[in-house]
Amino acid sequence: MNLFTQSLLDSFDSSIVSQPEADTLPAVVYTSEEFLDFEREAIFDHEWLCVGLASRIPEVGDWFTVDVNDERLIITRDKGGEVRGLSSVCQHRAQAICEGSGNSTTFKCPYHHWIYGLDGRLLGAPAMERTENFDKKEWGLPSVMAEVWQGFIFVNFDAEAAPLAPTLERYDPYLEHYDLANCLCTDTIVLEDRPWNWKIMFENFNDGYHATRLHKYIQDFCPSELSSFPVPWDDESNVIFREAGYLHIDAGFNATHKALYPVFPDLTEEERWRSTFALIPPSLCLGTAPDQAFFFLVRPRSATTIDIEIGTLLHPDTFEHPMFEQLLEATTAGIQVFVQQDQDVTTKVQVGLKSRFARRGRYSWQEESHIQFNRWLVKRYNQHWPGR
Repeated sequence: MNLFTQSLLDSFDSSIVSQPEADTLPAVVYTSEEFLDFEREAIFDHEWLCVGLASRIPEVGDWFTVDVNDERLIITRDKGGEVRGLSSVCQHRAQAICEGSGNSTTFKCPYHHWIYGLDGRLLGAPAMERTENFDKKEWGLPSVMAEVWQGFIFVNFDAEAAPLAPTLERYDPYLEHYDLANCLCTDTIVLEDRPWNWKIMFENFNDGYHATRLHKYIQDFCPSELSSFPVPWDDESNVIFREAGYLHIDAGFNATHKALYPVFPDLTEEERWRSTFALIPPSLCLGTAPDQAFFFLVRPRSATTIDIEIGTLLHPDTFEHPMFEQLLEATTAGIQVFVQQDQDVTTKVQVGLKSRFARRGRYSWQEESHIQFNRWLVKRYNQHWPGR
């Protein structure tokens, strides 16, 4: 049975109209492995994918490996100080060149000791002098496009992709006073094999509708009705975000309802009365609060499972606070309440979407971000639909 019919493609149209009329996307786009395979080609092969923080590789020769859309990449800083994304697959016999992280002047394949430079050039290939028509210049590691935005590293498998930064300019003013590129990150945590589709993760992260319903009591300071959505939405934009207003200044997502870390010193009073929640699909969820920024890196494993890497960015001075460890412990405890509640509902949503009774729903005005996300998705579905 052919999943990719014109009928299914046409059905997306009702998910990209104005909020009072819009329907949710069909359940099959969240449950079908075949549809995820299509998304890997239509979206993940062409869009900018966040792989981590530039602060992980501050010095020349620093590197780490990451799995991106079923590819193992080396993310490194070359001799010129530029961030590069290289394949970790040796061009001789496809051995994985390295794993984990480190610092080195070259990369040496452990199998036959082919040696590559930080820019991917093949520098040495022992005992290849008798091989005909072998030119080292032609056997370097394949590279992918790489770009750093607000301290985050993005890669793109599409060599013709337009630069990322201009497509995120709508959100830049909201981050200016955080100076994220110079923030320090707490230890990240990785949640593996979470049982829901990657789009469910994105929708939940930017869903103002559930804020003071699912998170009643712990998020009463940031009620759903104070959600707002910057307009106009631009179909060329790669960021979807909302503002989440507070009932008091310097609020925090913990049991005290107050920011526990020191507030970022350059924030305006207006910025101290809100959070922002942003999607940079298909891989980064980014949010701000007066005392921190937080991010989720989302990596699909199957149509119904993802890995999530979660981190928090703080002003550098925060780590010098005499009670930093205690503040970290209290903040983490508060965040865990949100994480556990969100994991419970997203797991049950995924189960529900497999039901014969899972119909296409309607949106509240507090879910405007979902329609913008739909527009981002459907534009790419249309561009790459099989048979077109």
